[in-house]
Amino acid sequence: MRVFVTGGTGLIGSAVVAELLGNGHTVLALARSDASARAVEAAGAQPLRGGLADLDVLRTGAAQSEGVIHLAFGNDFSSPEAVADAVAEESAAIAALGEELVGSDRPFVTVSGTPWVPGRLSTETDPLPTDGPVGGRGRAVTAMLGLASRGVRTTAVRMPRTVHNRGDGGFAGMLTGIARQSGVSGYAGDGEQRWPAVHALDAAVLFRLALEKAPAGTSWHAVADEGDKVRDIAAVIGRRLNLPVESVPPETYGPLGPIFATDQPSSSTHTRQTLGWEPKHPSLLADLENIQP
Repeated sequence: MRVFVTGGTGLIGSAVVAELLGNGHTVLALARSDASARAVEAAGAQPLRGGLADLDVLRTGAAQSEGVIHLAFGNDFSSPEAVADAVAEESAAIAALGEELVGSDRPFVTVSGTPWVPGRLSTETDPLPTDGPVGGRGRAVTAMLGLASRGVRTTAVRMPRTVHNRGDGGFAGMLTGIARQSGVSGYAGDGEQRWPAVHALDAAVLFRLALEKAPAGTSWHAVADEGDKVRDIAAVIGRRLNLPVESVPPETYGPLGPIFATDQPSSSTHTRQTLGWEPKHPSLLADLENIQP
């Protein structure tokens, strides 16, 4: 299958591109810079120059492909306005890609986050949140899944708070970066809140499986670790960086503070049983041992 991929040079995207190429697919990948284009070519894929805001380029990529995997996101969490802009840009991109695929019966796989449900593990049948700092992403993905009734094989792979590889990535990677800057390995509140996690290479396998065989309008959880306590994550980071481990105000994490303080464990039982997905790579706490002082 010829697959158009956005975000193909990021932590998750580079793993997805390699997984697709290693399983007989060809890849056309969005590249917003010369450096990204070179990385795409080095991986064995074909670059398509443009950014997430270039809607005509996105439509062209989708039209030239037999399937689409959307992974790109602005990832600017410096202010509420920056987050809102990133969400708006992605929402427009998802809508443009979806409209291009209407009536084609081609697969369209997008990324979203695992939801959180007070008092229990979230599951694949729980709805995405549509309020809060990134609620717009939930609304965009929900609308995209609705295109199943218009001849698009839509599916969403929900990612946990940390997607990691060699000790970096996701919320845990942000904790590491803040620890290096502040001199304290911090956690919000009492640190008892739990974050789910997955290794990027395991997540890549699930994106491929969803592309190849997931039914239209379905959601799947790329969850390997159902929920590590944030205090335990911070403890490994502190030990690796030789820094004290302390509770810090949620405001330390800017617009994401409320999310950082939320208990949000998640299950992937249905995903594993239905798609045959089985994570094989190191857990988050084991992978954090790769952090270099």
